[in-house]
Amino acid sequence: MDSSHVTALNAKHEGLDRRLKEEMNRPSPDAAKIQALKKQKLKIKEEIAFH
Repeated sequence: MDSSHVTALNAKHEGLDRRLKEEMNRPSPDAAKIQALKKQKLKIKEEIAFH
């Protein structure tokens, strides 16, 4: 697989991780948003593992 694609996926995963941490540290975190971010992270992680 193209290493630039994997690099891009890793960067996207890290960005989602940052957004997730920011949301969880808010005074009133949005549970639906947290769940959506976690699903996105998992999907990317699975795609990285596949390649």
